[in-house]
Amino acid sequence: MTRFPQGTSFTVAAVVRTVVTDCIFYGGKGGVGKTTCAAATALKLAAAGRETLVVSTDPAHSLADSLEADIGSEPTELAAPVSLERSDTATAPAANTDPAGGLWAVEIDPETQRERYEKLARALAADLRSAGISLSDAEVKRLFATGAPAGSDEIAALDLLVEYVDAGKWDTIVFDTAPTGHTLRLFDMPEVLGLALETARSLRGQAKRIGNAARTAVLGPMSMMTGNSDDEDESLEAFQARLERARDLLVDPARTEFRVVLTPESMAISESERLVDRLREAGVPVERLLVNRVLEDPYEGCPRCRSRRERHEARLATVRSTFPDLEVVTLPELEGEVRGRESLAVIAERVPA
Repeated sequence: MTRFPQGTSFTVAAVVRTVVTDCIFYGGKGGVGKTTCAAATALKLAAAGRETLVVSTDPAHSLADSLEADIGSEPTELAAPVSLERSDTATAPAANTDPAGGLWAVEIDPETQRERYEKLARALAADLRSAGISLSDAEVKRLFATGAPAGSDEIAALDLLVEYVDAGKWDTIVFDTAPTGHTLRLFDMPEVLGLALETARSLRGQAKRIGNAARTAVLGPMSMMTGNSDDEDESLEAFQARLERARDLLVDPARTEFRVVLTPESMAISESERLVDRLREAGVPVERLLVNRVLEDPYEGCPRCRSRRERHEARLATVRSTFPDLEVVTLPELEGEVRGRESLAVIAERVPA
């Protein structure tokens, strides 16, 4: 396996191969199989020759378990899939088979979230100090003593979205998002935090003018010799620029697709309807629904199985009538957990590339 060192900064100049990166987001109610869909999609794309990164933004990570691989908080290169066939003979690619692309995976950890949020807090604290309002580094640290504050996972996800896309290394990035509430905050965050940063920048400008006026009154012409670093200003502006770029990526139908995952159950259908409405209000492209764990082949002589199959068919009819303008993809219910490449290959055959 290959790992990028902690703190590696991805830039287009840092790689020879520059590509336009597409993004696929999987979201939905907790426990419907978003991680399975994301992992299967990543395997399918890599097997088709695309350099693929799958990212888990869900604090309750299960991507490593799904892929049965050691995955860390930095992009980790996994063994490239050689085939989506599930037979034992598919151990090596045929001579005339196109080579598979690389498969990478990463789980965004709480420490990464805290560090990125704390960096923003430090920049704001520096501005307050310039106006004579004391907020030391130790006090900033105490703000995070009990862990990452609310919203930090969404901020980290947006920041890393831009970082990974701008790396120019991957053809497609597949995101396994947290349950619906977290996902909606993720897509609302650029606008909400953007307004907060605008307010902070306005207050900062006023603080700097007060500070400059005070220095001039006390020191006169010598105030010009005291210097005035703009490092924090550049940091805040750069952060806001990344948020705006993240927002542009999220609503770009040529680059981004959001796929809602649900199960053939009433509660999942209702929550998916709310999610699709909110995403569309935010301008996020939604074209497909993936209905997971559909019972397709009930056992002969099992009345309960037939009854369950009939209920699933009725729920699928409800899904299609509720979302008439969306493509509905059904995924089969498998026996046991969907773990490892063999079982993921069954799902990969059915998910859109």
